[in-house]
Amino acid sequence: MSLNNGQSLTVGGQDFTKNGGNSSRAPWEDARTVLRPSTPTRKPKSPKPENAITIAVSSRVLFNMEKEQHIYEQQGMEEYIKYQVEHETEPFSPGPAFSFVKALEAVNAKLRELYPESEELFDVVLMTNNHANVGLRLINTINHHQLFIERFCMTGGNSPIGYLKAYHTNLYLSADPVKVREALAEGIAAAIMFTPEKMKEVSDTQLRVAFDGDAVLFSDESERICKAHGLDKFFEHEKAHENKPLDHGPLKGFLEVLGKLQKKFYGKGQRMDCPIRTYLVTARSAASSGTRALKTLRSWGLEIDEALFLAGAPKGPMLEKIRPHIFFDDQMFHVEGAAEMGTVACHVPYGIAQRVVKKGTKDKETPNASK
Repeated sequence: MSLNNGQSLTVGGQDFTKNGGNSSRAPWEDARTVLRPSTPTRKPKSPKPENAITIAVSSRVLFNMEKEQHIYEQQGMEEYIKYQVEHETEPFSPGPAFSFVKALEAVNAKLRELYPESEELFDVVLMTNNHANVGLRLINTINHHQLFIERFCMTGGNSPIGYLKAYHTNLYLSADPVKVREALAEGIAAAIMFTPEKMKEVSDTQLRVAFDGDAVLFSDESERICKAHGLDKFFEHEKAHENKPLDHGPLKGFLEVLGKLQKKFYGKGQRMDCPIRTYLVTARSAASSGTRALKTLRSWGLEIDEALFLAGAPKGPMLEKIRPHIFFDDQMFHVEGAAEMGTVACHVPYGIAQRVVKKGTKDKETPNASK
């Protein structure tokens, strides 16, 4: 914006001359009209952490930072920070958690319509061990993609895990196996997120979350029987204990908060139009071992919208049809199969299956610059 000797004001390439056109208006009044935002800039207020469902995501799963990660690994932290600062006006492209976060925002918008004063909303926290100098690029990227993320935790190379409880975290998503295991050890629902080569399009109006059963929603009790004594003994054990609820697994709490929000929509007569839908996708057989799984959920007072008992069949094709925003499983075999079909899949490194070394596993405990 500039004022030349002819008393004309230039704003964005447009000239406003004091004595021309609308002579009754001062040039700065016309300028104010041009500079005024065309849409409201007011954002909704963040809920208090103790009232919200807090989802902590690392920068490297929210955005695609592969190039920057390579710089860190090959050239070190100083060159990594220098590169980020030099490119801080260039937004990152979306990562595997991006669609999930957008779906959370869509649910929040509908909750605010139905319950304007309620703070029972999703609240996304960007949790990263990035240096604060990288913060501007992350903020610019969030604004570029019009995400509503107001809470940041940038720990400058230190592990952010110690802050998760302070944020009342209900779910932590990261690309770093070490940090995810630390979070699980603290009793926080957490998973390692992987990026499919080509992600399937997902709903932008309904949040879809798919869970495996054993060692994810449930404990690994039954899996231990299967691995120690075989499939026949597993079926016998489940039949004998079908009226005894399984103990909880690491993701039970996250299903609980999803169910709590679903009931808010049911209370407004929107059961069939609920913007949250949950799925149980399990290798269990329905007739042989499905009863205990469903009775366990019922004993917890939890509902699942759809249950798919696959009797050992691959999960990828079913997930391709469901198109969830996120899928949780404790076995890399199923995670990799889902990713091959375009599903954003997360590994929950919990239970007896983690002691089995799988050839070609991607779950390598290597340090990273940004999680």
